[in-house]
Amino acid sequence: MTGLNNEEKDIYILAIESSCDETAAAVVKNGRNVLSNIISSQIDLHTLYGGVVPEIASRKHIEKINQVIEEALKAADVTMEDIDAIAVTYGPGLVGALLVGVSAAKALAFATGKPLVGVHHIEGHISANYIENPELEPPFMSLVVSGGHSHLVVVKDYGEYEIIGRTRDDAAGEAFDKVARAIGLGYPGGPKIDRVSKEGNPEAIKFPRAKVGENVYDFSFSGLKSAVLNYLNGCQMKGEEVCVPDVAASFQKAVTDVLVEHAIHGAKEYGFTKLAIAGGVASNSSLRAAMQAACDKEGIQFYHPSPVYCTDNAAMIGVAGYYEYMKGARHGWDLNAVPNLKLGER
Repeated sequence: MTGLNNEEKDIYILAIESSCDETAAAVVKNGRNVLSNIISSQIDLHTLYGGVVPEIASRKHIEKINQVIEEALKAADVTMEDIDAIAVTYGPGLVGALLVGVSAAKALAFATGKPLVGVHHIEGHISANYIENPELEPPFMSLVVSGGHSHLVVVKDYGEYEIIGRTRDDAAGEAFDKVARAIGLGYPGGPKIDRVSKEGNPEAIKFPRAKVGENVYDFSFSGLKSAVLNYLNGCQMKGEEVCVPDVAASFQKAVTDVLVEHAIHGAKEYGFTKLAIAGGVASNSSLRAAMQAACDKEGIQFYHPSPVYCTDNAAMIGVAGYYEYMKGARHGWDLNAVPNLKLGER
């Protein structure tokens, strides 16, 4: 299957994303051309609580979902008559949040008679790489790093994936949030640690890099998180001042080293010359720079989405939805939210 629609008729996908704390809608043309990408973020609201509160997220999605859909259609200068299919994230994610998007998509599909296509959230993150890289087509290796996921994935074809590595405990983004809270930076942790790290010395503190014996591609970040907490407690007991930028930079480098090492090792072992990163942590400047340097050294082409397409958005769901639609994927009115949906499941 080629990366672009070869038929004369353009295909327009209306996409909806509500898996966590962003209510989003987008219109995507022919799988690569984003005509609109509307995101209503709840970050300021959840910052008050130090993290995402599922019940509040769900209520906010209900308030915003119709608004972002209407805005997406208007910004793309299309109507529902122009839309060929409605794509929606149905998992994984927060069940209440997912249900808002799925319910809205089903209602729209029922009212308009348009096909309904359920999309896996992680497939959406991987597909974000297609938006700004028209030459990128499967197969390739992809590292998916976000608040809930740390996966090393072989992208065999559009919609066909094999996970060769995953986290055994905390996801990378989760570790960022917990460490940021511990050193007083607050939520969301990723961007704040990234910013503060620029003022610190990444070699100041030697934090551990965990290796999982049974699978060299698996990740583990709970030990690193504990090492940071132990370091902070040690400083407190000794009455020593904590240099927050140094802790942040040293922690960030420990995470980055592991992510880069596993991704490069996987790409080389599987014979790929293309490596893409995806997910919220993929917007981290240190990770992007380290991965670029490692790929340059190994002769691997490195792909990454712009930051707006790394965090949760509907454009990536529209891209993934297009390829699912072109492969014949259709869902019925029994489509439901699946909070623990595995990549590759239908």
